Amino acid sequence: MIYVILVGLGLCFGSFVNALVWRLHEQSLPKKKRAASDKELSISTGRSMCPHCQHTLGFWDLLPLVSWLWLRGRCRYCHKAIGWQYPLVEAATALVFVATYTFWPLTLDGRGIFLLVVWLAALTGLMALIVYDVRWMLLPNKIVFPLIVLGLLQTLVVALAYQGGLHSLVNALYAVAIGGGVYYVLFQLSKGAWIGGGDVKLGYALGLFLATPSKAFLLLFVASLLGIILAVPGLVSKKLSVSSRIPFGPSLIIASAIVMLFGQAVIDWYLRFVGV
Repeated sequence: MIYVILVGLGLCFGSFVNALVWRLHEQSLPKKKRAASDKELSISTGRSMCPHCQHTLGFWDLLPLVSWLWLRGRCRYCHKAIGWQYPLVEAATALVFVATYTFWPLTLDGRGIFLLVVWLAALTGLMALIVYDVRWMLLPNKIVFPLIVLGLLQTLVVALAYQGGLHSLVNALYAVAIGGGVYYVLFQLSKGAWIGGGDVKLGYALGLFLATPSKAFLLLFVASLLGIILAVPGLVSKKLSVSSRIPFGPSLIIASAIVMLFGQAVIDWYLRFVGV
Protein backbone atom coordinates (compact mmCIF):
# COMPACT_ATOMS: atom_id res chain seq x y z
CA MET A 1 0.00 0.00 0.00
CA ILE A 2 2.86 2.37 0.83
CA TYR A 3 4.20 1.97 -2.72
CA VAL A 4 0.84 2.91 -4.21
CA ILE A 5 0.80 6.03 -2.04
CA LEU A 6 4.37 6.91 -3.01
CA VAL A 7 3.63 6.48 -6.73
CA GLY A 8 0.56 8.70 -6.40
CA LEU A 9 2.49 11.33 -4.46
CA GLY A 10 5.39 11.16 -6.90
CA LEU A 11 3.11 11.67 -9.90
CA CYS A 12 1.36 14.61 -8.22
CA PHE A 13 4.61 16.28 -7.16
CA GLY A 14 6.06 15.62 -10.61
CA SER A 15 3.08 17.47 -12.09
CA PHE A 16 3.78 20.30 -9.65
CA VAL A 17 7.42 20.35 -10.79
CA ASN A 18 6.36 20.86 -14.40
CA ALA A 19 4.02 23.69 -13.46
CA LEU A 20 6.61 25.30 -11.17
CA VAL A 21 9.34 25.25 -13.81
CA TRP A 22 7.10 26.75 -16.50
CA ARG A 23 5.73 29.48 -14.22
CA LEU A 24 9.14 30.49 -12.89
CA HIS A 25 10.55 30.75 -16.38
CA GLU A 26 7.59 32.80 -17.58
CA GLN A 27 7.99 35.10 -14.58
CA SER A 28 11.63 35.67 -15.56
CA LEU A 29 10.65 37.00 -18.99
CA PRO A 30 9.83 40.65 -19.76
CA LYS A 31 6.14 41.28 -19.18
CA LYS A 32 5.47 41.79 -22.89
CA LYS A 33 6.76 38.29 -23.66
CA ARG A 34 4.91 36.45 -20.88
CA ALA A 35 2.12 34.04 -21.73
CA ALA A 36 -0.03 35.23 -18.81
CA SER A 37 -0.37 37.88 -16.13
CA ASP A 38 1.50 37.93 -12.83
CA LYS A 39 -1.65 36.73 -11.04
CA GLU A 40 -2.13 33.83 -13.44
CA LEU A 41 1.52 32.84 -13.11
CA SER A 42 1.44 32.90 -9.31
CA ILE A 43 2.65 29.63 -7.79
CA SER A 44 0.16 29.84 -4.94
CA THR A 45 -2.99 31.24 -6.60
CA GLY A 46 -2.62 30.76 -10.37
CA ARG A 47 -4.74 28.13 -12.11
CA SER A 48 -3.13 25.48 -14.30
CA MET A 49 -3.23 26.36 -17.98
CA CYS A 50 -2.09 25.13 -21.36
CA PRO A 51 1.36 26.62 -22.13
CA HIS A 52 0.28 27.18 -25.73
CA CYS A 53 -3.29 28.57 -25.67
CA GLN A 54 -3.38 29.54 -21.96
CA HIS A 55 -6.79 27.87 -21.57
CA THR A 56 -7.51 27.04 -17.92
CA LEU A 57 -7.27 23.29 -17.45
CA GLY A 58 -9.99 21.25 -15.80
CA PHE A 59 -9.76 18.29 -13.44
CA TRP A 60 -9.62 15.70 -16.22
CA ASP A 61 -6.76 17.58 -17.89
CA LEU A 62 -4.64 17.47 -14.75
CA LEU A 63 -4.46 13.79 -13.86
CA PRO A 64 -0.70 13.16 -13.77
CA LEU A 65 0.49 10.92 -16.62
CA VAL A 66 -3.06 9.62 -17.21
CA SER A 67 -4.30 12.85 -18.85
CA TRP A 68 -1.27 13.05 -21.14
CA LEU A 69 -1.76 9.46 -22.27
CA TRP A 70 -5.54 9.84 -22.65
CA LEU A 71 -5.17 13.00 -24.74
CA ARG A 72 -2.31 11.44 -26.71
CA GLY A 73 0.06 14.19 -25.73
CA ARG A 74 -2.06 17.07 -27.01
CA CYS A 75 -4.01 19.92 -25.43
CA ARG A 76 -7.74 19.22 -25.29
CA TYR A 77 -8.51 22.78 -26.38
CA CYS A 78 -5.91 23.92 -28.95
CA HIS A 79 -4.72 20.39 -29.90
CA LYS A 80 -1.08 21.44 -29.89
CA ALA A 81 1.48 18.88 -28.76
CA ILE A 82 2.44 18.78 -25.10
CA GLY A 83 6.09 17.81 -24.84
CA TRP A 84 7.51 14.58 -23.47
CA GLN A 85 8.95 16.53 -20.54
CA TYR A 86 5.61 16.43 -18.74
CA PRO A 87 5.03 12.66 -18.51
CA LEU A 88 8.74 11.94 -18.13
CA VAL A 89 9.12 14.27 -15.14
CA GLU A 90 5.96 12.89 -13.51
CA ALA A 91 7.05 9.27 -13.99
CA ALA A 92 10.63 10.02 -12.93
CA THR A 93 9.49 11.73 -9.73
CA ALA A 94 7.28 8.76 -8.87
CA LEU A 95 10.19 6.39 -9.54
CA VAL A 96 12.54 8.49 -7.39
CA PHE A 97 10.04 8.51 -4.51
CA VAL A 98 9.68 4.72 -4.64
CA ALA A 99 13.44 4.16 -4.93
CA THR A 100 14.12 6.52 -2.02
CA TYR A 101 11.75 4.63 0.27
CA THR A 102 13.02 1.24 -0.92
CA PHE A 103 16.69 2.01 -0.31
CA TRP A 104 16.32 4.43 2.61
CA PRO A 105 19.35 3.67 4.81
CA LEU A 106 17.89 4.71 8.16
CA THR A 107 15.55 2.86 10.48
CA LEU A 108 12.03 4.19 10.09
CA ASP A 109 11.65 5.39 13.66
CA GLY A 110 10.78 9.00 14.51
CA ARG A 111 14.07 10.45 13.31
CA GLY A 112 14.27 8.23 10.23
CA ILE A 113 10.72 9.06 9.15
CA PHE A 114 11.31 12.78 9.68
CA LEU A 115 14.48 12.75 7.57
CA LEU A 116 12.73 10.67 4.86
CA VAL A 117 9.84 13.14 4.62
CA VAL A 118 12.22 16.10 4.49
CA TRP A 119 14.29 14.45 1.75
CA LEU A 120 11.19 13.64 -0.32
CA ALA A 121 10.17 17.29 -0.05
CA ALA A 122 13.68 18.33 -1.06
CA LEU A 123 13.58 15.95 -4.03
CA THR A 124 10.61 17.83 -5.42
CA GLY A 125 12.64 21.03 -5.54
CA LEU A 126 15.70 19.18 -6.83
CA MET A 127 13.69 17.66 -9.68
CA ALA A 128 12.56 21.17 -10.62
CA LEU A 129 16.18 22.34 -10.60
CA ILE A 130 17.23 19.49 -12.91
CA VAL A 131 14.54 20.41 -15.45
CA TYR A 132 15.29 24.14 -15.25
CA ASP A 133 19.06 23.70 -15.50
CA VAL A 134 18.82 21.32 -18.46
CA ARG A 135 16.48 23.65 -20.35
CA TRP A 136 17.88 27.07 -19.47
CA MET A 137 21.29 26.54 -17.80
CA LEU A 138 20.16 28.20 -14.59
CA LEU A 139 19.41 27.21 -11.00
CA PRO A 140 16.80 29.76 -9.82
CA ASN A 141 17.14 31.26 -6.35
CA LYS A 142 13.38 30.88 -5.93
CA ILE A 143 13.96 27.13 -5.71
CA VAL A 144 17.46 26.98 -4.19
CA PHE A 145 16.77 29.34 -1.28
CA PRO A 146 13.71 27.41 0.00
CA LEU A 147 15.86 24.26 -0.15
CA ILE A 148 18.47 25.97 2.03
CA VAL A 149 15.74 26.95 4.50
CA LEU A 150 14.44 23.36 4.52
CA GLY A 151 17.98 22.09 5.12
CA LEU A 152 18.42 24.50 8.03
CA LEU A 153 15.11 23.34 9.48
CA GLN A 154 16.25 19.73 9.26
CA THR A 155 19.53 20.60 10.98
CA LEU A 156 17.82 22.38 13.86
CA VAL A 157 15.17 19.68 14.38
CA VAL A 158 17.77 16.90 14.45
CA ALA A 159 19.89 18.87 16.91
CA LEU A 160 17.05 19.85 19.24
CA ALA A 161 14.31 17.24 18.90
CA TYR A 162 16.32 14.12 18.07
CA GLN A 163 19.24 14.70 20.44
CA GLY A 164 21.81 15.40 17.75
CA GLY A 165 23.06 18.26 19.86
CA LEU A 166 26.15 20.31 19.14
CA HIS A 167 27.81 17.37 17.37
CA SER A 168 25.18 17.28 14.60
CA LEU A 169 25.36 21.08 14.21
CA VAL A 170 29.15 21.00 13.81
CA ASN A 171 28.94 18.12 11.32
CA ALA A 172 26.34 20.01 9.29
CA LEU A 173 28.54 23.12 9.31
CA TYR A 174 31.50 21.13 8.01
CA ALA A 175 29.30 19.52 5.35
CA VAL A 176 28.10 22.93 4.18
CA ALA A 177 31.66 24.26 4.09
CA ILE A 178 32.71 21.30 1.96
CA GLY A 179 29.62 20.99 -0.21
CA GLY A 180 29.45 24.66 -1.13
CA GLY A 181 32.81 25.99 -0.03
CA VAL A 182 34.87 24.06 -2.56
CA TYR A 183 32.61 25.23 -5.38
CA TYR A 184 32.74 28.79 -4.04
CA VAL A 185 36.55 28.75 -4.29
CA LEU A 186 36.36 27.38 -7.85
CA PHE A 187 33.77 30.01 -8.74
CA GLN A 188 35.96 32.82 -7.42
CA LEU A 189 39.19 31.54 -9.00
CA SER A 190 37.57 31.12 -12.42
CA LYS A 191 35.25 34.14 -12.15
CA GLY A 192 32.35 31.85 -12.94
CA ALA A 193 33.97 30.08 -15.90
CA TRP A 194 34.40 26.68 -14.21
CA ILE A 195 31.23 26.57 -12.17
CA GLY A 196 28.15 28.74 -11.74
CA GLY A 197 26.96 30.66 -8.72
CA GLY A 198 23.81 28.55 -8.61
CA ASP A 199 25.92 25.41 -8.22
CA VAL A 200 27.66 27.02 -5.23
CA LYS A 201 24.36 27.76 -3.49
CA LEU A 202 23.04 24.30 -4.35
CA GLY A 203 26.19 22.82 -2.81
CA TYR A 204 25.41 24.64 0.44
CA ALA A 205 21.85 23.24 0.43
CA LEU A 206 22.97 19.68 -0.29
CA GLY A 207 25.60 19.91 2.45
CA LEU A 208 22.81 20.64 4.93
CA PHE A 209 20.80 17.61 3.83
CA LEU A 210 23.76 15.21 3.81
CA ALA A 211 24.80 16.62 7.19
CA THR A 212 28.21 14.95 7.55
CA PRO A 213 31.62 15.96 6.12
CA SER A 214 32.36 12.46 4.82
CA LYS A 215 29.17 12.42 2.73
CA ALA A 216 29.90 15.95 1.51
CA PHE A 217 33.35 14.84 0.28
CA LEU A 218 31.76 11.83 -1.41
CA LEU A 219 29.21 14.16 -3.03
CA LEU A 220 32.02 16.19 -4.64
CA PHE A 221 33.66 13.01 -5.97
CA VAL A 222 30.49 11.41 -7.36
CA ALA A 223 29.24 14.69 -8.88
CA SER A 224 32.56 15.27 -10.63
CA LEU A 225 32.59 11.69 -11.91
CA LEU A 226 29.04 11.99 -13.23
CA GLY A 227 29.87 15.33 -14.86
CA ILE A 228 32.76 13.72 -16.72
CA ILE A 229 30.66 10.72 -17.77
CA LEU A 230 27.89 12.96 -19.10
CA ALA A 231 30.33 15.18 -20.98
CA VAL A 232 32.39 12.45 -22.65
CA PRO A 233 29.85 11.47 -25.37
CA GLY A 234 29.53 15.11 -26.45
CA LEU A 235 33.30 15.56 -26.52
CA VAL A 236 33.85 12.35 -28.49
CA SER A 237 31.17 13.28 -31.04
CA LYS A 238 32.62 16.84 -31.14
CA LYS A 239 29.21 18.31 -30.31
CA LEU A 240 30.96 19.78 -27.28
CA SER A 241 34.39 21.32 -26.86
CA VAL A 242 36.52 21.72 -23.75
CA SER A 243 35.23 25.29 -23.44
CA SER A 244 31.54 24.37 -23.87
CA ARG A 245 29.15 25.18 -21.04
CA ILE A 246 27.10 22.25 -19.77
CA PRO A 247 24.69 22.21 -16.83
CA PHE A 248 26.36 20.80 -13.73
CA GLY A 249 23.28 20.96 -11.50
CA PRO A 250 21.87 17.59 -12.66
CA SER A 251 25.16 15.82 -11.90
CA LEU A 252 25.28 17.42 -8.46
CA ILE A 253 21.66 16.51 -7.71
CA ILE A 254 21.91 12.91 -8.95
CA ALA A 255 25.10 12.52 -6.93
CA SER A 256 23.34 13.80 -3.82
CA ALA A 257 20.59 11.19 -4.22
CA ILE A 258 23.19 8.42 -4.63
CA VAL A 259 25.13 9.60 -1.58
CA MET A 260 21.98 10.02 0.50
CA LEU A 261 20.91 6.43 -0.13
CA PHE A 262 24.21 4.58 -0.45
CA GLY A 263 26.87 6.98 0.79
CA GLN A 264 27.30 5.62 4.30
CA ALA A 265 27.61 2.05 2.99
CA VAL A 266 30.30 3.19 0.53
CA ILE A 267 32.15 5.10 3.26
CA ASP A 268 32.03 2.11 5.63
CA TRP A 269 33.33 -0.17 2.85
CA TYR A 270 36.18 2.22 2.10
CA LEU A 271 37.20 2.48 5.74
CA ARG A 272 37.29 -1.33 6.00
CA PHE A 273 39.26 -1.52 2.75
CA VAL A 274 41.98 0.84 4.00
CA GLY A 275 41.94 -0.82 7.42
CA VAL A 276 40.70 2.13 9.44
